[in-house]
Amino acid sequence: MSASGGTKAIMAALGANLAIAVSKFVAFLFSGSSSMLAESVHSLADSGNQALLLVGGKKAQRAATPQHPFGYGRERFIYAFLVSIVLFSVGGMFALYEGYEKIKDPHELEHWYWPVGVLVFAIIAEGFSFRTAIKESNTLRGKQSWTEFIRRAKAPELPVVLLEDFGALIGLVLALGGVGLALLTGNGVWDGIGTLCIGVLLILIALVLAAETKSLLLGESAGAEDVRKIEAATVDGDTVTRIIHMRTLHLGPEELLVAAKIAVRHDETAAEVAAAIDAAEARIRAAVPIARVIYLEPDIYSETEAAKGPDREATPGGPSTSHH
Repeated sequence: MSASGGTKAIMAALGANLAIAVSKFVAFLFSGSSSMLAESVHSLADSGNQALLLVGGKKAQRAATPQHPFGYGRERFIYAFLVSIVLFSVGGMFALYEGYEKIKDPHELEHWYWPVGVLVFAIIAEGFSFRTAIKESNTLRGKQSWTEFIRRAKAPELPVVLLEDFGALIGLVLALGGVGLALLTGNGVWDGIGTLCIGVLLILIALVLAAETKSLLLGESAGAEDVRKIEAATVDGDTVTRIIHMRTLHLGPEELLVAAKIAVRHDETAAEVAAAIDAAEARIRAAVPIARVIYLEPDIYSETEAAKGPDREATPGGPSTSHH
């Protein structure tokens, strides 16, 4: 994984979650708190998710093969999507079930100091993990808001860790509230309500993650800034006079495919056109280093053809030419 910051954030989150999962489970055994059991499963699911992200990063580094000529960069998107499924099913649904059971059959908490102590420890540990994720994300985020960063980031690891850690911190506060109210009122139902809130929170975060990673899996174009750089680098005003149309596609977080039909002068020789295309490709790679796969098709620009608009028949996603 080229984004070392992403790996650093994942390792920090993995270490924190494993320690927290063990401590929460011990607290559940001593206190019988359903919030603690839901939280321990949540932390265990998070630990598994971080392991999935690391596996995806490793698998994405494999070299291209004849069967997969564009490489395995999208493995990272697939494993990030699996994370959302694990978070939804293991974390969220389990917490909802556990909360329902606790409300149906409430009982008083024993040894209250165990869950309270562990939750305070977990908040500190998750805070450290969240701080690491924020610090690493800030180097890539630029002037984007946090919402824009999570929605537009092509590397899925940091948004996943950010959302997981954010959800974990809110979940811990909810668990602390549930345990606190159960102790103050002597009514174990509050512990169950806290657990239900944790379940709803995890499912909402899982749905956001699923939506964002699904978009990456379907194939997203380059960001607006990269598209502008590619367009500026392609046209030299001499041989290459304009871009007739262009498509970009992320083959992975750090690998971009660029396909464009470019206008060349009608009196240029084949050798001059070939040299101009090579020069244009070099300029594009210099402007946007992640543009690894570039296909440029030369053509003669026609005002008449341009007035007809883009050719939908020749465009992926356009009308089908076959008749059933």
